Amino acid sequence: SIHNYMALYTGSILYMRENYLNTDPKKTKDNYALVCEKWRKIFLEMDVEELSERFGLELDGEALYITYFCENYRLDRRTGMITPANDPKKRLSFNTLMCIYHLFYYSKPEARIKGEFIPFRQVKGAAPYDPAFQKTVLKPLAETFSGHPDALRQACQRLQGRPIRQGDAGYVIDATDCLPMTVVFWDGDEEVEAQANILFDAAVTDFLHEETVVCLASWLVQRLTEESGLTPKGALASQEY
Repeated sequence: SIHNYMALYTGSILYMRENYLNTDPKKTKDNYALVCEKWRKIFLEMDVEELSERFGLELDGEALYITYFCENYRLDRRTGMITPANDPKKRLSFNTLMCIYHLFYYSKPEARIKGEFIPFRQVKGAAPYDPAFQKTVLKPLAETFSGHPDALRQACQRLQGRPIRQGDAGYVIDATDCLPMTVVFWDGDEEVEAQANILFDAAVTDFLHEETVVCLASWLVQRLTEESGLTPKGALASQEY
């Protein structure tokens, strides 16, 4: 279910090693690590040269490289581990690991972005998950930036967002070249609460599983909040990525 899926995405931060399993026998089994280990092994079976050509990514004898939300990552060809390209000891979120692995696994060979943005409820196969999307993504985004449209604009610009004429703040932000999203925010007043929306390219499920789209948007909200320096509000305040 989406609730179990989101629980996985919000529960664990992992240090990069040769694999994702906990080697300390005194510690309990980490289910998040087991999931990451599964996907590490799946990546090792992928054709990285084909992925490099299809996505236009840098590839050398040691790793495949991808930019995700303006940060550069390295996928080791020998181990399948994902690490920041410039700081291999930096902690990575479970969310980031899964979104990158899923992009390579679920993307269709013929996938192309359409340049048409649609709300989450119109994303193919996503309608059953819209209530969770509203609660865990859009409402926290609106509550966090209520009264702070300038902070949202600055955060979007730090993520290399491109301004559009929608709402009190509107930007197109690329998670990767093939995963653009549109953030639109309307600030509130004494009578009306702040509102926010995130739109996706109409072909997003040609690149990701529909449930992973929720996690992609969750990470966007997390990154915007981090860049703004504001205190997260609503469901965002209790989530760990």
